[in-house]
Amino acid sequence: MSENSSIEWTDATWNPVRGCTKISPGCAHCYAETFAERFRGVAGHPYEQGFDLKLVPGKLAEPFVWTKPKMVFVNSMSDLFHKDVPAGYVEAVARVMHMADWHTYQVLTKRADTLRQALNGPLRFAAEVGHIWWGVSVEDRKYGLPRIDALRDSPARVRFLSVEPLLEDLGDVDLAGIHWVIAGGESGPGARKMEEAWVLRLRDRCREAGVPFFFKQWGGVRKSRTGRMLDGRTYDERPPILDRPMPSKAVRMELAGQVNGWNWEMRLREV
Repeated sequence: MSENSSIEWTDATWNPVRGCTKISPGCAHCYAETFAERFRGVAGHPYEQGFDLKLVPGKLAEPFVWTKPKMVFVNSMSDLFHKDVPAGYVEAVARVMHMADWHTYQVLTKRADTLRQALNGPLRFAAEVGHIWWGVSVEDRKYGLPRIDALRDSPARVRFLSVEPLLEDLGDVDLAGIHWVIAGGESGPGARKMEEAWVLRLRDRCREAGVPFFFKQWGGVRKSRTGRMLDGRTYDERPPILDRPMPSKAVRMELAGQVNGWNWEMRLREV
């Protein structure tokens, strides 16, 4: 967990799962993989196993420990809906988010079909609440646009798109049923270039549809040099955040204790 994330559109990250595998062009220069693989073989490091998929049940109760409400990017170093993450564990993560409702959670995936099935099935309880935002990555037309349709075909109360890295013009993308769009270019070594016209077209589609638009970065090898100004200004729009009271520390620690005692391999229906 990082309580002070450097990601522009969130406050903190929470990683009850680590590691992933590539499934589409947007994964080619994965920042999470690059970071994790630096520590492969370093004894005792959280990423001693590099970017191999790993469940981290000890992280499940972390949202109860934080001392103030946060915007939380869930699994910034993985994908909750990876095929090797057991369904019971996915539900355990969702139960924590549902319980700790004074935070706002951003769950992002490239496995949109699995997301749709889960939100229409065992995660229905977490789909219809306003403090859990469900999103899909959209890097191009071939892989990204079908993910939007899958997300739209779910009962999520708040749906968002992470159009990053934007690898081509998405055209007149249909934003019906979408509540937030984040856009940005790829950064780091080998970063693929993003054209201004692609971003402006997406921004204009958001304006037409009344969808909040957040421009994260131009990217490039040195993203600090290219910044995040678009058409003379920054875009930091986002959906409204629910204001829920945060329980006392004693109550939060009691809830954390309950979570730490879970057997996540079971369905957790009684929680």
